[in-house]
Amino acid sequence: MATISNDKALRDLLEQLSVEQQRLLGLRFAQSLIHLSRDERVKRAIEIGLRPDASESELEDAYRGAKAWSTKTYTDCGKDTDWLAQGDHFVAAAVAAALTPDSMLPDNKTNRAWKAAMHARMANNCELVEGEGNAHLDEVKRQYEIAGEFASAD
Repeated sequence: MATISNDKALRDLLEQLSVEQQRLLGLRFAQSLIHLSRDERVKRAIEIGLRPDASESELEDAYRGAKAWSTKTYTDCGKDTDWLAQGDHFVAAAVAAALTPDSMLPDNKTNRAWKAAMHARMANNCELVEGEGNAHLDEVKRQYEIAGEFASAD
């Protein structure tokens, strides 16, 4: 297994990945927090996005579903009432980031997996604030482990 122990090493790895690999790894980051998702479209989007035989139209539909939920739940962000709803939003945003079609990226420098990782970290932070007791205390370390396993598998 490749050893990733800091964000520089993670970013270096992510910059070497193909678009497809960025999608897969970004979805794995989001998948680790799927328990925060309240929408079946987001869960299906992860399943579809992780399938090696998913067609472009399936991937685009999955993106639209996750993006729609992310947009709908955006209004919950900034309220200090429901941290888990905000976590739900960030999971959907992570999935949408991983599935973003090329035509919707503002430039070729956006790394889908990095963006998904940051949204996943925000989702985990929301869960930590809520204090449910199930939150992973070191999401960053978990991402390093997921990325290391991913790199070793390729």
